[in-house]
Amino acid sequence: MRRTATSDARKKDTREKIELGGLIVKAGLRYEKRALLLGLLIDANRRLKGDEQERSRLTAIGAEAFGESDD
Repeated sequence: MRRTATSDARKKDTREKIELGGLIVKAGLRYEKRALLLGLLIDANRRLKGDEQERSRLTAIGAEAFGESDD
């Protein structure tokens, strides 16, 4: 039973990483250096803390890229 739980957790983790990588591709950043990508994400995380307007702005951009109207 423990082995199954561990296996399921690993599969879930792997799936999540694949999906996150897909976001990098969808954003058109597939060929950028990893250091740049990490820098972008760290900077975005810092800018988002406590800035609901920036969070809303970026969420709208992402929702549009996914073809959603509001979310």
